[in-house]
Amino acid sequence: MSFEPSESATDAREGLLTSQLLGSAAAVLRFCIVTAATFLGLLAITFFIGRVVPIDPVLAVVGDRASNEVYEAARQAMGLDRPLIIQFFSYVGDVFTGNLGMSISTGRPVAEDLARFFPATLEMATIGILIGVLLGVPMGVLAATRQGSWIDQLIRVLGLLGYSVPAFWLGLVGLAVFYAGLGWVAGPGRIDIFYDGIVDPVTGLYLIDSLVAGEWDIFWNALDHLMLPASILGFFSLAYIARMTRSFMLDQLGHEYVTTARVKGVPERRVIWRHAFYPIRIQLITVIGLSYAALLEGSVMIETVFSWPGIGNYLTNALLNADMNAVLGATLVIGAVFILINKISDVLYRILDPRARK
Repeated sequence: MSFEPSESATDAREGLLTSQLLGSAAAVLRFCIVTAATFLGLLAITFFIGRVVPIDPVLAVVGDRASNEVYEAARQAMGLDRPLIIQFFSYVGDVFTGNLGMSISTGRPVAEDLARFFPATLEMATIGILIGVLLGVPMGVLAATRQGSWIDQLIRVLGLLGYSVPAFWLGLVGLAVFYAGLGWVAGPGRIDIFYDGIVDPVTGLYLIDSLVAGEWDIFWNALDHLMLPASILGFFSLAYIARMTRSFMLDQLGHEYVTTARVKGVPERRVIWRHAFYPIRIQLITVIGLSYAALLEGSVMIETVFSWPGIGNYLTNALLNADMNAVLGATLVIGAVFILINKISDVLYRILDPRARK
């Protein structure tokens, strides 16, 4: 005897499925609208910053000795004689077509420059955040479970150093000790000069491109150059991640359900990692995301010290040369990275926490 669901039960199931699909579609639509509105706000901010800074982009092109006729001709050619709102819509249209203007410093399109320099920063920041997460999270947990001990004090001192030591000073000390003194790592730059240009830039990430090409010598040389600046960035992210992990864990360890688990005889390892750490993973996603974005944006001093051809170094040179197209392009990319990482964190937050889906 077979059982067949009634017509009303089938309709209810189909109605529930339809409701879930509509809810998911609405959530995706809201996500896209919020992302688009945020990016449009970023475009507006970068545009008006470019108009209020005390730098004349026309003079940066024609020079301060140009005649008034040359100045006005260049101003009209750049579209700066049009109303501000027209300039803004023209700027938005150019951005969405990938046209960020020409760089005065390099003589190349800004979009081409950013595609060349950003992977260097991405590679260094990614290794740095991996170091920060792999060391910072266990250190924060250890400090919380050993509260008041010498281990806790040592980890807190390391965190304090990560907040207080200037990045450029730590970079110079690292070069003096580990490169000039001990010879453990390679010096400034992204790769040795005689390896430059051997591997075709597929992704722009030297570690990946050299592996794809099977050039192991180039891989190890790029890694040798990368480890010291990435480790310094990792130290700064480690300090923040360890401090926040310790704070979150101390809060969880004080809850009654943790005490109950211990009274029931649950092994301490399971109490720490399952009962106390498991709930804070959602908070850590936000912390790690913000730390990663900060590394991508805030590596200017490290790139300067290590002569690293990244977007921070590119932005600094653009500012010194009054290259506003390059400044606005780099600022836009950095802002877009912040938006992207925040949205990814938000998606992961909703996946891991069912309450956030409602």
